[in-house]
Amino acid sequence: MDVYLPIANLSVNGLIIVGLGALTGVLSGMFGVGGGFLTTPLMIFYGIPPTVAAASAASQVTGASVSGVFFQSRRGGVDYQMGTVMVAGGIVGTGIGALLFRLLERIGQIDTVISILYVVLLGSIGSLMAKESIQAIRAERSGEKLVAKKRRHHPMVASLPMRWRFYRSGLYISPLAPLLLGMCVGILTMLMGIGGGFILVPAMLYILGMSANVVVGTSLWQILFTTIATTMMHALTTHAVDIVLASLLLFGSVTGAQVGSQFAQKASPVRLRLILAVIVLLVAARMALGLTYNPADIYTVAPL
Repeated sequence: MDVYLPIANLSVNGLIIVGLGALTGVLSGMFGVGGGFLTTPLMIFYGIPPTVAAASAASQVTGASVSGVFFQSRRGGVDYQMGTVMVAGGIVGTGIGALLFRLLERIGQIDTVISILYVVLLGSIGSLMAKESIQAIRAERSGEKLVAKKRRHHPMVASLPMRWRFYRSGLYISPLAPLLLGMCVGILTMLMGIGGGFILVPAMLYILGMSANVVVGTSLWQILFTTIATTMMHALTTHAVDIVLASLLLFGSVTGAQVGSQFAQKASPVRLRLILAVIVLLVAARMALGLTYNPADIYTVAPL
């Protein structure tokens, strides 16, 4: 089923794009991540220009996050106060990201920068996730109990002024910490089309020290509004949002998120995390390969 994408200016198989959206939705429901960190590189591998892939993936992640937020809200897993502070930072970050996007686009380096960011972020986070998962599986098989690290916010967070009490997360910290975290995620969302959950979730656990039972829901809450702001910013500044592409992705992701939420309740969290880590590392390796090898068709545009 061929579908023409007007902004990307090419025809694609609509069923493949819907399948990518469904994969994103499953990841959103299972891990509390927007899934854009996989959708964008997979679309690039499929042949969609990186700028269009990043801009359109952000709008699709919004849809994937909606159903996830509803599910987490019903079980009381969202800290709305913390999430709103991070959303405020995310909106500021999208504005900064828009300026960087236009600057990199003007000098012709946006595609390369997007690929490098993916290699660095996916490679580092995938390695950490794989290491923790393997340690947990080994301990489970040997019957040993891993000593749980005491969840506490980072010393730098404790030094920030103007503390607020975030009751749902069990924290008494400065709002500047989640504000800055949201701002960083907003910049990355604008540049890479990611939801930012694969950065937010570990950061909220190990930097902010949030309670684990509200991390996934709060992450999805922040992702929801930050990706809305990102989509609007892309539509107004870069004009790279392909509504046909985003609609196909969205169609698959809404269903996938519900499937992922149900599956997460039955599967082993440790093994799920290891599977996600392997997927992340494979994508990072493929992105790194794309930066180094010569394409099959090499050409230049030069006067005769």
